[in-house]
Amino acid sequence: MKPVHIAIAALFLTVTFAWRSIAVEPAAERLVVLSFDDSVASHATFVAPLLKKHGFGATFFITEGFEFLVDKKHYMTWEQIKALDTDGFEIGNHTRKHAGVAKQKPEQLAADVEYIEQQCATYGIPRPVSFCYPGYQTSDAAVKLLRERGYQFARAGGAQAFDPAQDDPLTMPQAFDGKPDSTLEQFKAAVAQAKDGKVAVMTFHGVPDIKHPWVNTDPVKFEAYMQHLKESGCKVIAMRDLAKYLPARK
Repeated sequence: MKPVHIAIAALFLTVTFAWRSIAVEPAAERLVVLSFDDSVASHATFVAPLLKKHGFGATFFITEGFEFLVDKKHYMTWEQIKALDTDGFEIGNHTRKHAGVAKQKPEQLAADVEYIEQQCATYGIPRPVSFCYPGYQTSDAAVKLLRERGYQFARAGGAQAFDPAQDDPLTMPQAFDGKPDSTLEQFKAAVAQAKDGKVAVMTFHGVPDIKHPWVNTDPVKFEAYMQHLKESGCKVIAMRDLAKYLPARK
């Protein structure tokens, strides 16, 4: 092969590989996002070790609301939150005070969102790109603020899979919300929605959640949920990792 032909071939390969590196990947079947709200201590002591065992990703949405500042038995420390980041999990923003965004003035919401960003910076945690609406309630003003601050994803409520072709990533629905009376069959049904390009976003609070029993998930039940994901061959990721599967916003 002549030198000029070799050079052309090398250029072609370079361009091809470069294009592949930035191309959007097709959404995998059974693509599942795990998310955990409210900075509960069991996220660090029970949830994270189990997820690491299975090789799962997850997003932990951090707030300093409730009794975070005074009750370090039931809520994580920032050192534990940093350890989650070090272990490869995503740290998301759940606002400083866990106040409903629709009831806040724009400057109040902006301050609460910025506070968690600043705390992350203080502890060497990347600036969050994922957000969770306290109480699942959204507002147009909140969506506008998050977009302006560079957030890529924000989880709300609901009971359906996230459809990237139809849903705004900043008002993302959840497919499952772990509660005391939730069942393995309900969880399996939520997982089954993750097909045809749709993503099952799963919401949990504490495992267990002693301070908020109405959103508690029993550890034995949670282990069964995770085992089902493993046995089903699900790809289990953090919310930020959805970026590789979604087309760029225009």
